This record gives sequence, structure tokens and C-alpha cells, in this order.
Amino acid sequence: MEAYAKIAWLIPLFPLFAFLVLLAAGRGWKRAAPYVGTLATLASFIVSVLVFAERLGKNAEDYTWNSLEWIKLGDYSLAMGYEINNLNALMLIVVSLVSFLVNLYSKGYMEGDERISVFYSYVALFTFAMLGVVMAENLLQLYIFWELVGLGSFLLIGFWYFKPEAKAAAKKAFIITRIGDVGLFLAILLLFWHMPGHSLDFTNIHNAFAEGKISGGTATLIALLIFIGAVGKSGQFPLHTWLPDAMEGPTPISALIHAATMVAAGVYLVARTFDIFQASPAALDTVAYVGAFTAIFAATIGVAQNDIKRVLAYSTVSQLGYMMMALGVSATVSAGMFHLFTHAFFKALLFLGAGSVIHAVHTQNIHEMGGLSSKMKITAWTFGIGALALSGIPPFSGFWSKDAILAEAYAGGHTVLFIVGLVAAFFTAFYMARLFFLVFTGKPRGEHHKHAHESPAVMTVPLVILAVLAVVSGFVMTPFNGWFGEWLTGQTPEEHNAAMVMILSTIVGLLGLGLGYTMYGPGKAYRAAKTDGDSWLYRLVHHKYYIDELYGIIIVKPLKALGSGLTRFDQVVVDGIVRLCASAVTGLGRLGSRAQNGQVQVYGLVMLLGLVALLLVFAGRRLLNVW
Repeated sequence: MEAYAKIAWLIPLFPLFAFLVLLAAGRGWKRAAPYVGTLATLASFIVSVLVFAERLGKNAEDYTWNSLEWIKLGDYSLAMGYEINNLNALMLIVVSLVSFLVNLYSKGYMEGDERISVFYSYVALFTFAMLGVVMAENLLQLYIFWELVGLGSFLLIGFWYFKPEAKAAAKKAFIITRIGDVGLFLAILLLFWHMPGHSLDFTNIHNAFAEGKISGGTATLIALLIFIGAVGKSGQFPLHTWLPDAMEGPTPISALIHAATMVAAGVYLVARTFDIFQASPAALDTVAYVGAFTAIFAATIGVAQNDIKRVLAYSTVSQLGYMMMALGVSATVSAGMFHLFTHAFFKALLFLGAGSVIHAVHTQNIHEMGGLSSKMKITAWTFGIGALALSGIPPFSGFWSKDAILAEAYAGGHTVLFIVGLVAAFFTAFYMARLFFLVFTGKPRGEHHKHAHESPAVMTVPLVILAVLAVVSGFVMTPFNGWFGEWLTGQTPEEHNAAMVMILSTIVGLLGLGLGYTMYGPGKAYRAAKTDGDSWLYRLVHHKYYIDELYGIIIVKPLKALGSGLTRFDQVVVDGIVRLCASAVTGLGRLGSRAQNGQVQVYGLVMLLGLVALLLVFAGRRLLNVW
């Protein structure tokens, strides 16, 4: 029954092989690199589809292979392997499909780049690491791939290293996500200490927490530390600041990181260890409220950004907050993972659509665009579909997944979270309307539109595929069809009276779009653009509530001052002592060298003085004995 699950280990090996080949070939494979990277991810996607199809059977059982002994200390041993279940089978489909489409799209977007083979090798490494996270059989193995994902993101965000902004963004992403990773590492240490037999595999973790062997404050602490790791990777407040800056990387990488891979890893981690969170109501509440705050916080920032990619970046932060809120308020992971599933497609579509626009007009400022729908019809239509899906307008996929989250919050009596979710949905629809109307409608603004044209087929075909998925993927779980939730968790989903929630969420989405049209629709965009900066509230939101500046004052500057002080201490005190010792030895050596000057008279004088000294010593001892 698990024929394809037994060969699932090939899925991450295809991109690993591509990485090694491109690394060995160097920059000489400029033409071949896109084909190597694209074919590798296509092979991963095909095997993932076979594994996923196998999981659709009614009698599908989880498959685990852990026969590779990794660590053995006395009676304790830790094996490496992989596990296939419904949760990670879903993630394999999402990650491999988006990675394949990004590789295909990048052939057109990165054409002419001198380091295109290096780019594809980095993408292959990143894809391998993310697939390793998804398939890991135990938490320590997951952590290793987790760190490798961080390395891959550092390389890709800073790919254009000659740009100071890209270098700064790469370092920022690497450092901030390390803060979260420390929390995850401490959680692993606590689990190792408290788990029966020090086991770290997910099956035994599930059994231990389901049977109540670890509970109370210990379970809460472990869950919160795991959540800190998820906060770092998924850009939740307060560790969200790296994610918008990651836009300095090439646009296909923005789609890869922000859609289904790196940022989704945090949500997947919480879902993968959900048994631990279920043992602690306090931890679940923390996840829900941090996610809800992040959702509305980032959504408000998105309404005042002028960089097309940064609008979408803050949208990603907001939607990840939605997913975390769903995990916190639900009894299962189905609503949160459903939104992750649909979000992967329409967010990848929006980022690749933004890349198509940037490729055509060579600017990212939405106030310098306008009127592009007449010259870029495919990009405009597909981007519009993605915008409607993200805005939660029926029947697009985002409507069904966002409705599932709001229904869970409403049914669970989380009134505050439900209201926050509705308000965030309004802001989402508003900033997407603002973005679409400023970019694609009205009269062209600036000089960049003159040479604008539709992108080549290698870039538009992925847009069309993702647009179709953005429309149909939501129908796997609706109030009338709960197949997805039942398949994912093995539990029959609870029936919620979702009619009111559906009506409210639709009204809120339409109001957001209507306000966006009123302010930024054709003929109004120029006036709105001119008056945007007049309000102090707009300036506050445009500067992202000055969070980066605040971090600079309370964290960066004090740490730099501490570093300067320690450097000074090292130079003056530590190096001073070393220099003093070196000078003393050098001086003693010079004194000895002066004595050894080769003159017999000097040697005779020294011998005489030595003899006199010895006589004085012996004479002194006798006198002391006599006394």
C-alpha cells in the first residue's frame, strides 16, 4: 500500500543533486542551469504527486523509515529517516509545485544575469532544505534542515550582494531568524530531557503528550519555545521586520520564500507539533493572540507602502498571522493548514505577477506605474485573480480558507479574535484594491510605461497555472464539503453555522474593495497619491510604526556600544597584557644577546663576577651559622 511512500526519499534528493551538479559546474553552465534546476524540481513534484495520490486512499497508513543509525551513546541511539503522513504529503505537493513554477519563471526573469547558474544552485539548495524540513522523522533532524533553510534564504536574499540594501537584508534575515531558532533549540533540549527514553521522533512525542506524560508548566514552556522558533521563520510580531526587507532579493525568490516555503515552515512546525500545544491552553492562546495581532498590525502597514513587493510582503506577514490565529483557536490544524494551502498559490501568483510588472517597467514604485492592463493583459488578469483571492471574495480560494478561520474563531467564542480577523480582512481588500488600481488602471504615470510589454511565455504560463489554482483550490473544504479537514486530521469536522460568517466576511471584503476603488480607481489615483502623505497617521503607518527605528534605539545601538566597549577592552587590556609579556620576553632576550657578544674579556668578567657572587653566598651562610 505504501509503494510510493517507500521511494519518497528521492523527493529532496533531486534538488540536492541539482545543487551539487551546478556547484561543480560553476558559472559556465549559464544556459544549462535553468534546465537542470527546473527538471530537478519537476521530478520532485512528480514523485510528490504520486505520494499524495497514494495518501488519498481510505486505508492509507503513515509510513516511517528510520533505519539509518545516526547517533549512539551507550544505550541511547537516534536514527535518521523520513515520515510520510497526510500533513507532510500536502506540504510536499505545495513546496515542490511552487518551487517548480518559480524555477520555470526564473528562466525568463533572470535571463542575462551573469550568475544565473549560481542562482539556480542556491534555489536547489533551498528547495532541498525545505523538503527536508517537511519529511524529517524527528525533531533534531528537522532542526538541521531548519537551519539549512536559513542559510539558503541568506544566500538568496543577498544574491545581488553588490547592492548594500541586499547585503543588509540578508544579514538582518539571518540574525533575526537565529533568535527564533535559539527558542526551538532550547525546546529540543527540554524535550530530550523530559521525553521517555529521550526520544525525539514525532510518533513518540505524540504518544507522550496524548497520554499526559508531559503536562503543566513543562508542556507550556516547551510549546512556547517551539512557537518562538515559528515566530522567527514565519515573521510574526515582534520578529517580523526581516521579512519585508527580504524583498531586496530577486522577485522569484520573494515568491518562493513568501508563498509556500520558508515562511510556511513556522506554521508547519506548529502544526507538526500540535500535540504539544494541545497539552497547554495557555500556549494555544498565545499562538492565537500573537497571530491575530500580527494579522491586523501588518495589514494596516500594507495600506501605506508604495513598493509593489513590500505591499505583498506585509500581506504575507498578515496572512501568516491568520494561519497562526487559526491554529490557536481550532481543535485541529485543518483551518490553518487549509489557508496555508490556498495562500501558497495566490501569493506565489501575486509575487510572480509583480515580477512580471517589474520586468516590464523596471521600477517597483506603484506611483510610477498605471495603465498597464492594456499592455500586459495576461499579467493584469492573473494578478487580479490573485488579488480577489487574497481579499477573500467568493468563489476564489482565499474566501473559503479565510472563512474557515473566522468560523472557527466565531464558533469557539473568541469574539475579539473574530472581530480582529474581520477588520484585518477589510484592510487586506483595501490595500489590494489600491495596489491593483494604481498599477493596472488609469493613465500611465512616469516614463517607465513607454517600453512596457507582456512578459514571455516562460513567465506567463506559471501565472496562468497559479491563477487556475487560486480559483479552484478552495473547493476542497467548504461549509458544504469538509473533505479536506477530515482527510488531513482523520476527524470529522464540526458543523458550524457559517452562513453569518460568510455573509460578514464577504461584505467586509467588498467594502474594502469599494473604498479602494473610490480612492484609487481610474481618474482618482493621481489625486489620492498626492494626498497620501498629508496625514500624520499615513506617515506613521508608512514608516511601519517606527518599529525598525525603535529596535535601532533600544537594541542595535546598545549592542553596538557594548561591542565597541568589549573591543576596546580587548585591545587595551587583553592585548595590552599580551604585548607586555611579549615585550618583557623580548627585553630579556636582548639583555642575553648583549651578554653573548663574543668578547673573551666580557666572558672572563662575567665568570669572575659569578665566582665572587658564589663566594659571597657561601661566606654569608657561614656567618649566619656562627651567629
